[in-house]
Amino acid sequence: MKLMVLYDSKTGNTKRMAEVIAEGMKRIPDTQVKVCSIADMDEIWASESSCIVLGTPTYLSSVSAAVKNWLDGPCRKCRPAGKLGGAFATEDYLHGGGDLAVRLILDHMMVYGMLTYSGGGAFGKPVIHLGPVALSSQLDASVETFLTYGERMAAKAAELFNRGSESVNH
Repeated sequence: MKLMVLYDSKTGNTKRMAEVIAEGMKRIPDTQVKVCSIADMDEIWASESSCIVLGTPTYLSSVSAAVKNWLDGPCRKCRPAGKLGGAFATEDYLHGGGDLAVRLILDHMMVYGMLTYSGGGAFGKPVIHLGPVALSSQLDASVETFLTYGERMAAKAAELFNRGSESVNH
């Protein structure tokens, strides 16, 4: 099962957390994960992926301009309808709007027909209601949460798309 973690990153923080999510995804057997920036997206891999998780740095309590532009059209190259989607963010300040940035991504994903998921509080701690957010000055403190999030996303994708078939047509 193919999974993709996409991101926009100016300082490397969002890229680093994308890589952590991918490591969590790899905990689930039979997963292949690709991590790349939205600028360098592998369109074939993205269109074949069962799950796409998108990350953004937070600017003015929202997504970066590159993520917003990508969501407004180029994301259609991923053939998003029917895929599992998730979102994460990095921010410089506590309460800097990372949760709002995550929500904007999830809203767009739903408009494109994606199934959004985070695990919520169903699995206990760490509770990840919408998607994880990491403070840029404390990335290490968020690693376990981001690993768990990646694992939960991959497990849900396996549950949804690997049941009774070896391949998924989107």
